Amino acid sequence: MSVRKIAHRLFLFLLLSVMALSAGTLFYHFVIVPGRNQQMTEQLKEDYSPKPVPGEASPEAASPTEEPAGKESCPAMVDLTALQEQYPDVKGWLTIPGTGIDYPVLQGSQAEPEYYLRKDYQGTYNINGSLFFQWNCVIPDGKNLIIYGHNMNSGVMFGKLDSFVDEGYREAHPIVLLQMLDGVHEYRIRAVLKADVSMFDFRQAVFSEPDGLQEYLQKATALKVAGDSGKDRNPVQLLTLVTCSYEWNGARTIVIAVRETEE
Repeated sequence: MSVRKIAHRLFLFLLLSVMALSAGTLFYHFVIVPGRNQQMTEQLKEDYSPKPVPGEASPEAASPTEEPAGKESCPAMVDLTALQEQYPDVKGWLTIPGTGIDYPVLQGSQAEPEYYLRKDYQGTYNINGSLFFQWNCVIPDGKNLIIYGHNMNSGVMFGKLDSFVDEGYREAHPIVLLQMLDGVHEYRIRAVLKADVSMFDFRQAVFSEPDGLQEYLQKATALKVAGDSGKDRNPVQLLTLVTCSYEWNGARTIVIAVRETEE
């Protein structure tokens, strides 16, 4: 066999090896890791499922009319108190029914605001990271609760936020549920934006002016690429979900949802 043929075969072998390695890496990151994360989240939710109190009706049996005015009518998703005893940085649980977004929400500190960018709820390195509140959000009473998550190609974490640009998808999934220590609150999606911080400062967790929340919501509505054009009755709290977008450097997909009370 000539040296030329040997070199050609060696080149083909190396090429096939690189392709196999690349395929294996993609399979690991797009199938194995997301599947493992999903199992971890499902197990966490099962381990900390709400425990019925003896003598009290189950959350499913309670009628919304039995709830005091201004209180949540949705059943608890997890036993958050018990979950926080084990993992103190878990400050809430976010669910958008029917989308696969169903995760604990953590919070770092001022010193390490993005601590959970590449870590799971156990503090272990994870390429998918976790959903996490902005470090200065006041849980549960802040006027604007800002939650970040990776836009993963596998669809996990906030990989589905881009889908809310589509009117049909948004109409099929209009409600966001956030459980905090004071209960489960319902938010209705109001605006979907493609913006960066120079266009819209989604990082505003605190408003110094009395009408700051309304101004924030009005600006978001003016810039929205999609969303509900209806008027909010009496917005008391906003939920701002943020993930990376790739239309330009610094672009973000931002979904803003509103919690209301009756006037």
